[in-house]
Amino acid sequence: MSQVHTRQMGRLTAAGVKGDLDDALAILARLKALHFIDYDGSEDGLSLGTPAGKADDISRVLNKVRAASAQVEASGPGDAVPVGLVREAISGDLPTKVDTLLDDLGRIDEIDASLASQTEEEKTLRMIAPLGIDVELLSGFESITSFVGTAKDVNAARAAAGDGIFASGSADGENVVGLFVRNEDAATTASALDAAGFTALQLPSGEGDSSARLNDLANIRLGLQSEREDLDGAVESWTEENGETLVCSLEILERDHELTTSPVRVAVSDHAFIIDGWVEMDRAHDIKIALGGSCIVVDVEPFVIEAGGGHHDPHDEPVSPPIAFQPRKATKPLELVTDMVGRPGYGRLDPTLFMFITYPLFFGLMLGDMAYGLLTMGLGGLLLSKAGTNDGLKLGGRFLLLIGGATVLFGYIYAEFAGWEIFPHYGHHSPVEFMQALYPAVDSHGHVFEVALGYNITFAFPFHRVSSNLMDLIVLTLYMGWIHVMVGLIMGFRDVLFIGNGHGGIGWVAAFFEKGTWMVLLVGGLLFTHAYIGSHSEFMTAGVALIGIATVCLVWTLYRYHGLDFPIALMMGPIEALGMMPTIISYVRLFAVGVVGVKIAETGNHMFFDNISLDEPLVAIALFIGWFVVQAFAWILGVFSPNIHAARLHMVEWMKQYYDSSGKPFSPFGGTSRYVEGE
Repeated sequence: MSQVHTRQMGRLTAAGVKGDLDDALAILARLKALHFIDYDGSEDGLSLGTPAGKADDISRVLNKVRAASAQVEASGPGDAVPVGLVREAISGDLPTKVDTLLDDLGRIDEIDASLASQTEEEKTLRMIAPLGIDVELLSGFESITSFVGTAKDVNAARAAAGDGIFASGSADGENVVGLFVRNEDAATTASALDAAGFTALQLPSGEGDSSARLNDLANIRLGLQSEREDLDGAVESWTEENGETLVCSLEILERDHELTTSPVRVAVSDHAFIIDGWVEMDRAHDIKIALGGSCIVVDVEPFVIEAGGGHHDPHDEPVSPPIAFQPRKATKPLELVTDMVGRPGYGRLDPTLFMFITYPLFFGLMLGDMAYGLLTMGLGGLLLSKAGTNDGLKLGGRFLLLIGGATVLFGYIYAEFAGWEIFPHYGHHSPVEFMQALYPAVDSHGHVFEVALGYNITFAFPFHRVSSNLMDLIVLTLYMGWIHVMVGLIMGFRDVLFIGNGHGGIGWVAAFFEKGTWMVLLVGGLLFTHAYIGSHSEFMTAGVALIGIATVCLVWTLYRYHGLDFPIALMMGPIEALGMMPTIISYVRLFAVGVVGVKIAETGNHMFFDNISLDEPLVAIALFIGWFVVQAFAWILGVFSPNIHAARLHMVEWMKQYYDSSGKPFSPFGGTSRYVEGE
């Protein structure tokens, strides 16, 4: 199927004898083809199935392995491991090893808690030590109330003691006082101490001299710290020896746990079972054959969209299948961007292929420097080399290679390398002028060619974006924004035409008012702009007329399809129409972000590199380091900032013209095979 659509889905219903349920589920887990629809228990005569007999044992081991994996930094193998070796470890001594690891980790937690508690006790003991009173004598009297703490005014605290006993000292820059008064004087003393700025201390337990107790705690601390170091070493050695096995075992146990507990997702009677879920239609035939031995009935019904089936009641959601992307190679990294927004509603256009063209285009247009493009591609290659079985790192590496390649391409078009112009202007010289050999002969303006196409559109090669072609770049980014938004509206027009607009409208009329109106507004705005600020006054009448027609149609759209009262729709229509202008202007960031980035690099070049002289080696080294830091900053900023703005232009300005992100990812039963081979 076309790459602009997601995969066609079908509703699977499989039924059979209850005794064959485990076999049917095992087949589906191995195929990894079914997205379960969990049975809700609402049908008479049917109930939820019960977990398989081994579920409790598997769950017990799984919980231990999960706990261990969460507390150690274990990494999986670079290549998939045979499943037999992992199962042999699970049935062998791995559970005992995990128990040993958890015991060590538990003891480490106990030591950390003891050390933390001891730290608080030591702090208090250091505070009360200057009083020279044994710990057990600071409290616990029947007829005497004690006040031990810090005071801002020692003299006032002394006066508060009255006929009682008073002691004081200094610790950690604070005044420590101890007052011991008769119980009947306690209230008066407490009031007087408040005026002295008194704060009570939480007294430690135990007995004896505070200083002696501090020495004992220091020895205990040394012993605990030594024990902790030994345990840390044991945990590290355990992880090095068993880490890969732990990660692989976790994957297998999660698979087994999902399989053994899956009967609770199935409807069963006393003698039969019914499995319900979604499958990809291009696998339906194989699934039917595979289930033929364990199911009496296997039916896969292709899902048919109820066109125009819009609704407003959130409790009456129509059944819709999960979304599975088409098999991809080159365009697959852009699925990362699609999933950031959410998968498209079923039957609607998948934006991934479109973004494969426009996302690198926008990124390269902004960063546009051959040196930074090569660095970005190098980072992508590094991620790929380290990815191993990590699909996320693989996609990230390929994504960086894609946008890095676009950056190199635009760097060549712009004739820029590390912030320098390969064809410098205004009598300046550049250390990368030797790269002019990569270009055909240029004229006195540094162009191989320069073509004015009319309507303020100028193409040139090389395209000097920071000098002679700066205004051309601004105009081109506006045209690119206009085209990008128009493409989004065309995609939205198609979706409303065939599927509906979510408000019950479908067909040519609904598509025109929902999306065609905006397309008319875009055309009218373009004509009006050329007439108003350009030299094409002949477009004025047509532009104003189209804008007026579009605004009237917007009022009707808000009233007819979005349910606004007519007076409100009449007020909101012109406001909505004006809202298209900042959407197009937003694409000027394609010019602005890139120019800012290159100016940062250019400033670093002039400040540091241009002043390097071998006559002063130490100064030259310092200047080179400064230049390198600026270049590194410019590159890092160049990787992040253009990505943010390219993502915004797609996710906000473009996708809001058509995108329905209501789709849920297709999540096949059976788990993923990342570190362990499938069974």
